[in-house]
Amino acid sequence: MKQNEIETLRELIKDVDIAMLTTQSEEGLISRPMKTQEVEFDGDLWFFTKKETDKYKEILHDKDVNVAYAGKSYVSVRGRAEIIDDLNKKKELWNKAYEKFMQTTYDDSDLVLIKVKAEAAEYWETGNFTKKISFFFKRMTGQNAESTNINETLKLND
Repeated sequence: MKQNEIETLRELIKDVDIAMLTTQSEEGLISRPMKTQEVEFDGDLWFFTKKETDKYKEILHDKDVNVAYAGKSYVSVRGRAEIIDDLNKKKELWNKAYEKFMQTTYDDSDLVLIKVKAEAAEYWETGNFTKKISFFFKRMTGQNAESTNINETLKLND
């Protein structure tokens, strides 16, 4: 595992509060702004949503998603989404500010988490392409990806 590249990606997204989550709807791709939960990036991204939303239904139908960040750099993360309905995890990630914004509490049975397991990521420094990173989870594919001149492969699990 190349920890320095994971840390680079963590640094690029840590100060960007809002990401664009892209899912597959019946009409095609759709992107929505989502508040990334403040946890140390280890390859998983977390978001709150409600069961009554279209994105919830879309993820149940098609787990392939993309998460894009725009800040000091542009970051695109491709991954597989999973719906997590775990009260302890919701409580761990909850912030009182969400109560007004989402008009609910962490123990609301309609509230769930979206966990995105990152499969690959690319980033560009603002206005200037500098590097592309691709990484694959062994837990997702069980195989290593081949490196090219502009891509680097990261093993996130042994």
